[in-house]
Amino acid sequence: MTLRSMFSIGLIGAAVMASTAQAEVRDIRIGVDVPYEPMEFRTPEGELTGFDIDLGNALCAEIGIQCEWVVQGWDGIIPGLMARKYDAIMSSMTINDERREQVLFSEPYFTPPSAWFAPADLEMGNPDTESLEGKTIGVQRGTLQDNYVTDMYGDVADVNRYSTADDLVLDMDSGRVDIGFLDFPVGKSTLLDSDAGDYKVVGDKISEPKKYFGDGFGIAFRQRDEDLANAFNEALVALKENGTYDEIHTTYFGE
Repeated sequence: MTLRSMFSIGLIGAAVMASTAQAEVRDIRIGVDVPYEPMEFRTPEGELTGFDIDLGNALCAEIGIQCEWVVQGWDGIIPGLMARKYDAIMSSMTINDERREQVLFSEPYFTPPSAWFAPADLEMGNPDTESLEGKTIGVQRGTLQDNYVTDMYGDVADVNRYSTADDLVLDMDSGRVDIGFLDFPVGKSTLLDSDAGDYKVVGDKISEPKKYFGDGFGIAFRQRDEDLANAFNEALVALKENGTYDEIHTTYFGE
């Protein structure tokens, strides 16, 4: 075999490998936890929708790949990524140092505050150690809100942890929870804008300290998948420049 023929075969092999890799990247699976309206939820017909879903689909379209959504409970969402059940997580996941030890994050695509939500007749100023003493606080298990409340108020209040925000709302409706601490968009949707009881935001919205509240929501990847993360980062920049990001944002949050 001549050097020229060997070189040609090598080029063909490289082309086949590149084609195979390209075929694999055209079927991206994205893990998501639902329901957390307006971020990710199902329509009455059962279709997945929400800010994360619409933005994720737009990012995949911008990259030129197909994406499939895989529903996964929050407690197992990072283990599911590591077990290759999906290739990325796009589920309102806050970027923080603890999670950076496990996953590779995209650039932030949304930065919401957290907020306290309580029945409208609760008389309380800005929640603090004194005003929360003896209260029952509801949070979603394993979230940054859980970590914040546990560290700051776990010694003076009872902390009830729930698998979903909807479960928390049920206990608030029944009076088993005095006050809840949630991502503001989730609390607004499930408590202020829903058919739940009469609720209000108590005190200021919170986004500090960074130790708990991180740097906004990011898409999580396995740490070795840098090329995939870079592709999503570039697509995010493109969607912000061409107005698509603003259109999706306005759909769910207004101007």
